[in-house]
Amino acid sequence: MVTKNQIKLVKSLQQKKYRSQHKLFVVEGKKVVEELLESGLKPYKLFVEDEKHIDYEGVELISSAELRQMSSLSTPNGVLGVFYMADTMPVDHNGWVVALDSVRDPGNLGTIIRLCDWFGIKHLICSLDTVDCYNPKVLQATMGSITRVNVVYTNLMEYFEKSECTIYGTFMDGQSVYDQKIQKNGILVMGNEANGISKEVEATIDQRTSIPQYGQQTTESLNVATATAILLGEIRRRE
Repeated sequence: MVTKNQIKLVKSLQQKKYRSQHKLFVVEGKKVVEELLESGLKPYKLFVEDEKHIDYEGVELISSAELRQMSSLSTPNGVLGVFYMADTMPVDHNGWVVALDSVRDPGNLGTIIRLCDWFGIKHLICSLDTVDCYNPKVLQATMGSITRVNVVYTNLMEYFEKSECTIYGTFMDGQSVYDQKIQKNGILVMGNEANGISKEVEATIDQRTSIPQYGQQTTESLNVATATAILLGEIRRRE
C-alpha cells in the first residue's frame, strides 16, 4: 500500500528544487516508463493501477484515487514511474551539438530533445535559465528521447569562449541556411521564444544563420522547435 510519505515525495518532484535535492524525477504513461526501463535507467518506484500495465519486478499497485493525488495530469493514465536522474556526460564535439539560450517553454524543450534524438544529435547544451529537462511537461514531450540525448546545463558564454568549434547562431537577419557553407561539425544555437539569442551570447557567435521566409510578412518568427527541425534537417541533408 502506498504511504502518505510516498505520495508527498512524488508530488514534491513536480518542483525543480526537490528533483535536484532527491536526484529523482517523475514520468507518466506506459510507453514512456517502458522506454526508460529499456534504456537501463534505474527506477526508484513504479506505481500502476493494474499490474498488467507494466511487466517489471517490484511494481506497486495503487488505486485511481492515490494515482490522482500523485499525478500532474488532469486525467492520469494508469502508470507513474519515479526514476533516478542519469549522470551527464562530457560533450563530444566530433559531431553537431545543439545549444539553447533561455528556452523557457517545456513543450519546446521536450520537442527539441526529441528532434535531437531523431537527427542523431547526441548532446544538447542548455543555458542555466533554460527550463529543466526533468520538468514533467518536458518529459511528456520527449516521448522517451531523454534517455538518448545528453542534456548539459552550463554558462553558455563561458562554454563558447573555450570552444574551438564554429558556432552558428539563428537570427532573423542571418544568412540563409540554404546558401550558407556548413561545416561537418559545429554548435547550433537556438534562442529564447520571445527575444531570440541574448546580446551576451550573440557576441560569441561565429556565423549568423536564418531560415528564409517565402510567404507574406505577417509572421514575426518561427516557433523555436519548428526552426530547430528545419535547420537540423538541412544540416543532415548536406552530409
